[in-house]
Amino acid sequence: MSFKFKKVRDFNRGILFELLKDAYSFDCRYEQRWYSNWRDCDNFFFDNLHIADKCGFITTLNDEAIGFVVWDPRNIPEYAEIGHNCIASKYKSNGYGKIQLQEAVNRIIQNDVKKIVVTTNDDLISAQRMYESIGFKIYKKRKEQNIADFVGEHIDYVYFL
Repeated sequence: MSFKFKKVRDFNRGILFELLKDAYSFDCRYEQRWYSNWRDCDNFFFDNLHIADKCGFITTLNDEAIGFVVWDPRNIPEYAEIGHNCIASKYKSNGYGKIQLQEAVNRIIQNDVKKIVVTTNDDLISAQRMYESIGFKIYKKRKEQNIADFVGEHIDYVYFL
């Protein structure tokens, strides 16, 4: 079993979108709500590979892309914000997400940042557990009210350095 973190530039445009679509396929409301955001993310990183190489990576298992994580460095040294962080459906519940997240934290820390922030949804219990297991602490909970049939809470986490 070969587990590696590779540069976004090593893959074709569309891979980030496809990984997000697959990772959230358990509930079609995610795709309905985030489709254009996922497309924009994929386009941004493939249009700006120099940023993608510094602020994200794709996780592979036996050379197959199984997930990715990206972060926003614009507020460093105060904080870095983890954006998308996902693992493909068939690879969930194997600890790969935690390994991927720890690698992202390790890379972000190298930038002398004071804290790392991330947001998840209240219904993503496994994501909450993963963030907490790495050392993230709940900072704030806030209501999501953009779509009437998809109301819930966002949970903002902080990892202090």
